[in-house]
Amino acid sequence: MLDRIQEGGPFFMWPIVIVFIILVGLFVKQLITKGDKAHTITLLSNISLFILSWGILGSVIGLIEAFDAIDSMQNVSQGMMAGGLKVAFLCTVFALVTFIFGRLFILILNLKK
Repeated sequence: MLDRIQEGGPFFMWPIVIVFIILVGLFVKQLITKGDKAHTITLLSNISLFILSWGILGSVIGLIEAFDAIDSMQNVSQGMMAGGLKVAFLCTVFALVTFIFGRLFILILNLKK
């Protein structure tokens, strides 16, 4: 797991991991306390949408860097191309997983209203 985070670029990947932990913490806190669910749901929604955008931004920047490297090399094997694309999409995958969990938490909180 840590290898994938480093491989995907720590600048974009670590915030995704931290936000995932925050989402889980907010969800658990809301389940334990009897506070205002609407505020927590709004917060979960905004945070999950932000992190999805963050992951896509990381992937786009990764693709641009990969294509720059390919452009400068002129001769690129299929394996090297596939490896660069895999690394570029790691941010999106992690962000999508975080987004899906955030949406699942919202669904559960809405069902508990």
